[in-house]
Amino acid sequence: MDKNKVAVIIGPTASGKTDLSIYLAKKYNGEVISGDSMQVYRGLSIGTAKVTKEEMDGVPHHLIDIKDPDKPFSAAEFQQLAREKITDINVRGKLPIICGGTGLYIQSVLYDYEFAADGTDSTIRKEIEAEAEEIGAEALHDQLKEIDPETAASFHPNNVRRTIRALEIYRTTGEPASKQKSSKLPAERYDSVMIGLTMDRAVLYDRINARVDIMMKNGLLSEANWLYEMNITNAPAVQAIGYKELFPYLRGEQPLEEAVDILKQNSRRYAKRQLTWFRNKMDINWFDVTDKSAREEKKQQICSLLAGKLNLR
Repeated sequence: MDKNKVAVIIGPTASGKTDLSIYLAKKYNGEVISGDSMQVYRGLSIGTAKVTKEEMDGVPHHLIDIKDPDKPFSAAEFQQLAREKITDINVRGKLPIICGGTGLYIQSVLYDYEFAADGTDSTIRKEIEAEAEEIGAEALHDQLKEIDPETAASFHPNNVRRTIRALEIYRTTGEPASKQKSSKLPAERYDSVMIGLTMDRAVLYDRINARVDIMMKNGLLSEANWLYEMNITNAPAVQAIGYKELFPYLRGEQPLEEAVDILKQNSRRYAKRQLTWFRNKMDINWFDVTDKSAREEKKQQICSLLAGKLNLR
C-alpha cells in the first residue's frame, strides 16, 4: 500500500518558510498545515507571525486559530490532528505541506512516535511543579541541564512546562528524554520530503530584528497587553517568544526600548536553537537562501526535488 505524501518546510524564524509554502501549494495543488506550536492559539497573530489572509492567496491553511490562549496544546494532540489533515488532503488528491519551526511537533507526525504513559507520573509532576514555584524557572532549568543538557538546550529556560515534563520523564524512567528519543527513532510514516531553509547568520539576525520592529508597528504590544489584561501571563500560549518579554514593560518595571531589545535577542537565540535541533534530529534537504537574486533559482531546485521524490506534476 502506498504511503501518503507530504512535503515539509522547516527552518528558523524569519527564513522565508511562509512564502515558499504558498508558492509550492499553488504550484502543486497543495494545502498548508501549520507546524508551529503557537499558531494554534486564537488572538495571537502578530507575535506568532501567522500567515495573513492576503498572504494565503486562496491556499487553504490548517491548525491555525483552533485553541483559546489559556488552554494547553501538546505534541500528542498536534500529532493526531496533523495526521488527520494529511490523510484528508491526500484523499482529496492534494498535497499536504507542513510549514513551521517546531521540530518536535513535526518529527512526531512524520515518524511512528508513540506518546504513551511512558515517563508519566502525576505525583512526581506535582512535586516538580511545587519545586518550580519555590526555586523559579531558571534554577529548575539548571537542574535539567545537569542531567539532560541536550533537551535543556532545545527550549528557552522560561518554558517551565517543558522543563517540568523533561524532569518528570527522567525521574520516572531514570533516563533523560533525549536518550529515549534517540534510542527509539521509529520508521518514517509517510512518503515525505523535508526542505530546510537557511541563510547567513548575520543576514538572518538582521531579518529577525527587522521583523520584530514590524511586529511592534503592527500591534504586538496590544496583543501582549490583551494577554496581560486577561491575566493570561503563565499559560502555555505566552511561552512563545514575543509576549513574555513585554510583560515587564506592562508592569512598569522596564523601559519599552529595553524590552524590545530583549525580545530581539531572545528571537535570535531561538533561531539558533531551531537550526541546531533540525540539523541534529532530522534528514533535511538544506537550501541556502541568503542571496536574494538566487532565490528564484532555489525555488526551481526545490520544485525539481519535490517532483522527483514525490512523483508530482
